[in-house]
Amino acid sequence: MRPAPLRLATRGSALARWQASEVTRLLREVDPGVEVELVVVATTGDRRQDVPVWLMGGQGVFVKEVQATVLDGRADAAVHSAKDLPSRPAPGLVLAAIPPRADPRDVLVGSTLAGLGPGGRVATGSVRRRAQLAWLRPDLTFTGLRGNIATRLDRVPARGAAVVAMAALERLGLAARASEVLDVSVMLPQVAQGAIGVECRAGDEATIELLASIDDPASRACVETERSFLARLGGGCDLPVGAYATIGPDGTTVEGLLASPDGRVMLRGARTGASPSIGAALAETLLEAGGSDLMAVGSDLMAGSDLMAGGSATA
Repeated sequence: MRPAPLRLATRGSALARWQASEVTRLLREVDPGVEVELVVVATTGDRRQDVPVWLMGGQGVFVKEVQATVLDGRADAAVHSAKDLPSRPAPGLVLAAIPPRADPRDVLVGSTLAGLGPGGRVATGSVRRRAQLAWLRPDLTFTGLRGNIATRLDRVPARGAAVVAMAALERLGLAARASEVLDVSVMLPQVAQGAIGVECRAGDEATIELLASIDDPASRACVETERSFLARLGGGCDLPVGAYATIGPDGTTVEGLLASPDGRVMLRGARTGASPSIGAALAETLLEAGGSDLMAVGSDLMAGSDLMAGGSATA
């Protein structure tokens, strides 16, 4: 048996605390006597809201300090938005649980896509969201967006729209604010969007066993497939990347995309199979179809775009 209480490290935002509370609820469904203590950590990504995430190192800026809290023993496990986790595990940690996933789709707040007039303004802090919207509507204009969900909802452009995750709205009781839920055929989600990831130390068998009790095999299979796609692209790829996996009668199907920041180039494909490695196989297909050339000039594309002038700027 592991000692009590279980110390869960988490960011301090309302959404992060909700996720930690959900992990606590799930654990207590399995063991009503489990004691949980939250260890709240302020991350670089939370403190530097004036800087685009991709300029601070992209994926990982919301999790590194939280992971350090587990690695140095101040906490036993860490609760993350799985989409914030780098595609490869941090040394010394294991992804011990992926509970049932929430709705992975993106939503528009303020206006529907059809309701945006010519040159309509969209607020988003994501190059993935921006590229896909620009592909569909080259006339749209964009402005950056950082901060927690409440802040983002307060910054919806007049007669325009902001893009946020449906899961975040649902978890905070704000689903009614969604003007349009974007189907994955329109907006492919970020890798692991809508999923919660719980990490602990690799050698902590008692905690691993406890967390395994709330792991959802279907959610894990899909998330691991999507992470395999991202890992093959290099994990730290600054270009717009999206992937979404589902389980059907023929196995797992993953859709993936790699695009230029302005949305003028969009490589998208799908693959079905029985192993999470189909994500990597799909990424390889996109690389062979021109993705390698796109990634080779990725830094120049990012620097040459208007992201630095207030456009969308995070992966």
